[in-house]
Amino acid sequence: MPFSEVIGQERAIAVLRRSISLGRVAHAYLFTGIEGCGKKKSALAFVQAVFCGKEEACGVCPSCRKLANGRHPDLHLLEPDGAFIKIDQVRELQKELSYRPFEAPKKACIIDGADKLNLSSGNALLKTLEEPPGEALMILIAPEPSAVLQTILSRCQSLAFQPLAAELIEARLLRDQFPADAARVAATLAGGSLGKAMTIAADGVLEGRGSFLKRIVELDLKDIAPLFAAAEEFAADKERLPGLLELLLSFLRDILIYRSTPQALVNADLEQLIAREAERCRTRSIMELIEQLVALRRLLARNVNPRLALEVFFMRFSARAA
Repeated sequence: MPFSEVIGQERAIAVLRRSISLGRVAHAYLFTGIEGCGKKKSALAFVQAVFCGKEEACGVCPSCRKLANGRHPDLHLLEPDGAFIKIDQVRELQKELSYRPFEAPKKACIIDGADKLNLSSGNALLKTLEEPPGEALMILIAPEPSAVLQTILSRCQSLAFQPLAAELIEARLLRDQFPADAARVAATLAGGSLGKAMTIAADGVLEGRGSFLKRIVELDLKDIAPLFAAAEEFAADKERLPGLLELLLSFLRDILIYRSTPQALVNADLEQLIAREAERCRTRSIMELIEQLVALRRLLARNVNPRLALEVFFMRFSARAA
């Protein structure tokens, strides 16, 4: 995983390259940023470059090949076991880091989910951060600095990773052979996350996009049975529900955009449906629906009853032109 495979993070990569070239690699880093923006890829590329002894890993030496295959004996990956990273996991990691490297110049570990360290496991890790083995490189990954214990944060060199531009995400999806329409829509819905965009483009959320949106648009308070049926159906599909709500959010945004810049629509292939909604609905009503949809996503993240929450939102949606 060379640095060249990481997109849109030039500033962070430049810092890492410089630390290698100057021989000033810190013993502990904290990479923060939204899920799917390239933090773990960058961590792997950094370790690979350090092990290779170059600013950009060569990709062909034995060390690079072992890292690419996930089989390097001097790299250890630590992820949550269930909801948290447990103290036994940290103790096992400490044991591994205490040994001399087998092949590489350093022992390295990537802790993906440093925000999942609980108080006991975090305090156990703190000891290693305070008194690091001389040949250890530790990279912690978390969504934001505030999600990590302050005592851990203060002992790491922090590096922020930015959300990716939609244009960069779309270009990468096209490079990976995703259809052009799927790449465009997924890149717009992803909120700066390449990982999220790839999930949206690949898991079937975009298939039947038009029929899904038309079904929601046609819900009517005068015939409540289809509304309740839709809420029950979508609530039961917990894996696809977040993606479907993202599609609906992009559709509502397109209704607002259509009035000023119709050429900038995300769902350009559904322009006729968007134009109809733009004509029949007031701007204020659409803005209120967007606010309610954002609030609905927050509620679903808190494990409220999804069917009831969707029923309430669909009733409000059905009254948008009233």
